[in-house]
Amino acid sequence: MALNKKIAIPLTVLALTITVGSWLYKSGKLQKMAGWSKEDGNAHQEVTSKPLYTCAMHPFIIKDKPGNCPICGMQLIKKIAEAQTASAQTAEQKQQADMLSHVSLSPTQAVMANVATVAIERTALAKEINATGIVQFDQSRQAKVTAWVAGRIDRLHVTTVGAYVSKGKPVAEVYSPDLVAAQQEYLLAVKSREQLKNSTIPSISQGGEGLVASSRQRLKLMGVKDEQLAGLEKSGQPNIRLSIYTPLSGVVIEKLVQEGQYVNVGEVMFNIADLSTVWVEAEVYENEFQFVKLGQRVEILSQSYPGKTFSGRVSFIYPFLDPKTRTVKVRVEMANPGLKLKPDMFVSASIKVPLGNAMAVPASAVMDTGKRQLVWVEMKPGMFEPRDVQVGARVGEKVQIVSGLKNGERVAASGGYLIDSEAQLKGGGGGHESMPGMKMDAPKGAPSTPGAPAPAAPKKGGGIDMGNMKM
Repeated sequence: MALNKKIAIPLTVLALTITVGSWLYKSGKLQKMAGWSKEDGNAHQEVTSKPLYTCAMHPFIIKDKPGNCPICGMQLIKKIAEAQTASAQTAEQKQQADMLSHVSLSPTQAVMANVATVAIERTALAKEINATGIVQFDQSRQAKVTAWVAGRIDRLHVTTVGAYVSKGKPVAEVYSPDLVAAQQEYLLAVKSREQLKNSTIPSISQGGEGLVASSRQRLKLMGVKDEQLAGLEKSGQPNIRLSIYTPLSGVVIEKLVQEGQYVNVGEVMFNIADLSTVWVEAEVYENEFQFVKLGQRVEILSQSYPGKTFSGRVSFIYPFLDPKTRTVKVRVEMANPGLKLKPDMFVSASIKVPLGNAMAVPASAVMDTGKRQLVWVEMKPGMFEPRDVQVGARVGEKVQIVSGLKNGERVAASGGYLIDSEAQLKGGGGGHESMPGMKMDAPKGAPSTPGAPAPAAPKKGGGIDMGNMKM
């Protein structure tokens, strides 16, 4: 019995201990007594420590009290606990997390990086489109002098290319047997009309008039003018030669016949062009022709006349694009006083397109990554934030901003790429994304929390108190 009591008492105590321990574990009191808490089925030890402070530019600097960074002299900010989950972050801690995407520069760093800022303001913008062009004939002011009848050229009044001819003055004289016969027929019809007009029979008197009208119409089809017909009736003798006239005044650009040459009906003798008005066909690139409209004023410059500006208007935009040069031709119609602009002359065309009042920043302030455009906005002196923007037209050294910025904000006009490089080193990402497949190994002692910046090795020397740092 004594032996049974010695065995039964320890077994009873052991059973009670197991029962109490099981109840404490289920109720969670055991974890709290040991300094552990249970969350989502995984127990972890509660970290109760003092707030730590770090530098936004040098995250490996960690202190247990506020102050300035021993490297750059910036004010330290509170460090977010690594074991703290996103759901438990406070508004202040989230704001501090957002500050990691910002880049802060000391005055010395800003001077060394040549960082300059400008204020955004609305201004009147006018885009200037520059294009090369070629002077061409005005096709609506060109004509051909042709032979109205078959015959021999007895005389040429114009013997050289480039000669100026006037409308109403003959350029050549042609002898044609058919023309002489037609004139004799007309004179005979006139005489018959005079003899038959006094007839008492209406059909006979009217027949003579009809014969004259038919002969006159035939001569007109051969190129005989009304004044020539009047002279023919007055003289009563047929003209052996028929004078050929030009349909417009201009310059002979092509001479195709010689004196004594036989020509057929419709054969071209001269090409005439009026150069008082010319065309300039300018080639505008496909990313700029959308700004060109009919009626816009165009300034023309030529190397033949330095310092002199010609002006014209856009009269036509060709409906097709040249696949080789990727340009669209724009026709500019302009006056040519003194015939200074010669066909096939190379010129420079300038079209100014007003864009109205719009926000604009220097072109050097916009970083184009290929997928997006961004600028660095100065939130406060020395602190910059990346901002995605939508850009419009480029005007000289400025770029139009469609959206993404507000009037009065300041942006980094120079040094943006250096700020972006600093953001890359800091781990904020910056404007350029990492290359796909690139993976950096974290050094020893780096925090295991995803997204946390890896600490860099501190520089030697310089009088830095290494006792204030926690690597």
